[in-house]
Amino acid sequence: MPHGNANARLWPRFGAFVYDGMLMFGLTFVASWAFTVLLGDATHGPLRVVYQLYLVVVAGAYFVYCWHRTGQTLAMKTWGLRVVGPAGRPLSIGRATLRYVLALAGLLAFGLTFWWALLDRERQFLHDRVLRTRVVRAPTS
Repeated sequence: MPHGNANARLWPRFGAFVYDGMLMFGLTFVASWAFTVLLGDATHGPLRVVYQLYLVVVAGAYFVYCWHRTGQTLAMKTWGLRVVGPAGRPLSIGRATLRYVLALAGLLAFGLTFWWALLDRERQFLHDRVLRTRVVRAPTS
């Protein structure tokens, strides 16, 4: 199987997940600062829900943009990974958005989507199995 089409191993995907988590800390820090400057304290009341949804959208915009544009977040690029759709094609904006929503839902459900990979015969995450997407090895540059 060519290097770019081989399914990525599980541990590099978890490594990229952890690295993306660190990047999300920085991204949400800056986004939180902007929100607070523009709208004020969001620690309680209805503004808190707006703030939380805002952060979900900010994170989603990052992932959807990266997965649609190049198939790689910064962490995935570092770890030599790329997400592809059926037949190895790039993800559409719709499929990338759905991948984010399903991954987030699976993460909030006690990490179900990730635990699934330990049982899956090809070690695919549940959201990738459902959407027919794959995380493959990609050459680093």
